[in-house]
Amino acid sequence: MFTGLIETTGKILSVEERIGARRITISAPGIAKRLRTGDSVAVSGTCLTALDISNDPPVFHADLAAETVARTSLAALKPGTIVNLELPTPAGTPLGGHVVQGHVDATGTLLSLDPVSPDIDPRATDWWLRVAVPESVARYVVHKGSIAIEGISLTVAKFDGKTITAAIIPHTYAYTNLHNLKRGDPVNLEADVMLKFFEQQRTAKPEFELSLDYLIANGY
Repeated sequence: MFTGLIETTGKILSVEERIGARRITISAPGIAKRLRTGDSVAVSGTCLTALDISNDPPVFHADLAAETVARTSLAALKPGTIVNLELPTPAGTPLGGHVVQGHVDATGTLLSLDPVSPDIDPRATDWWLRVAVPESVARYVVHKGSIAIEGISLTVAKFDGKTITAAIIPHTYAYTNLHNLKRGDPVNLEADVMLKFFEQQRTAKPEFELSLDYLIANGY
């Protein structure tokens, strides 16, 4: 499980086509020394397995299955691409963002990322992020609800049924890959798992009601 609070960014060094999988190499000075072979790591919101880890230089590799390539923004990776990185949340750690599984539902399209105050230092202003979302994700989007975009836990400030608007603080803009993206780029989307769970339960049991007692009893 992840929280959507990005620890650091990494850089794609290479993308290698292999039989059955695509292998990527990521420069990750901020986290490579903490990884062990087989560990999970969220790469721009996609849960991958760390392989062939090196501390000098600080890199790790990961294999992308065909499903990952088909469903996520990682299909567009190339050398030099900046990606968001987050390690799993240890048990007992305060949940600062929201529950993020690293299971990307679909990709959206970046429509714009505009400064709230364009006349000041970009590192000091808030930003408005607008992303077009497919119907498969839109059904789980609610005003003031949570959504992970490129692995970043964000709050939905506006939603018109097709486009999400989220406020980006200066720290998030500066320390994630958002400032490297451009209009039209695909971005990974993961809807709030609680909304997906609620829909599943309501479909199976029309009388189902999500309550605090239910959440506590089931470990949430």
